[in-house]
Amino acid sequence: MPTDSGLAAAYPRLFAPQRWEWGGLDAQFTTEAPADALVTNVHVVGFSGDQVILCRDDRDVWFLPGGTREPGESVADCVGRELLEEAGAVLTSPLTVVGAHHCVTDRPLPYRPHQPHPEKAWLWCVADAAIVQAPTMPEDAEQIVEVRAVPVPEAAVLLLTDQPWLPDLLMLAVETRRRTEHGGDVAAR
Repeated sequence: MPTDSGLAAAYPRLFAPQRWEWGGLDAQFTTEAPADALVTNVHVVGFSGDQVILCRDDRDVWFLPGGTREPGESVADCVGRELLEEAGAVLTSPLTVVGAHHCVTDRPLPYRPHQPHPEKAWLWCVADAAIVQAPTMPEDAEQIVEVRAVPVPEAAVLLLTDQPWLPDLLMLAVETRRRTEHGGDVAAR
């Protein structure tokens, strides 16, 4: 796999330092997997064949399924739960780590008591998945109004409704998936 500096040239928006005001977070993407204890959020680029599974919420924002880990939950269990809740989907292959946003918050307390503080990580993975039912949507979660599997170019455009760097992440996930399918390195948890 190319180094982060080589990938930063190919995916500049993804590797640029981020400020996520909603969480008081300074975030920096890297392909280096974080320590498991730092992972508070997990998201997956789920492929149904050659199409990407996306969710649209009631704000008309398209996003990749995923969310906050519960106490004692493994990365794989978090992805499985979030896929069902947000996309009505299940994993059909192992997870492969694409990278993570390493974050530091300036908030005085963690988002949830069980989470590390002030450092944390948002893990991004790629895997095959299948939509098998309607999203289960707990009442306190995002309200999903649509789930679709779409071609990669369409997914890149739709993800711009969420973050300007998500198309870069998507393309890195495509590259990671291709490399994994052809016997490259796999960093699954």
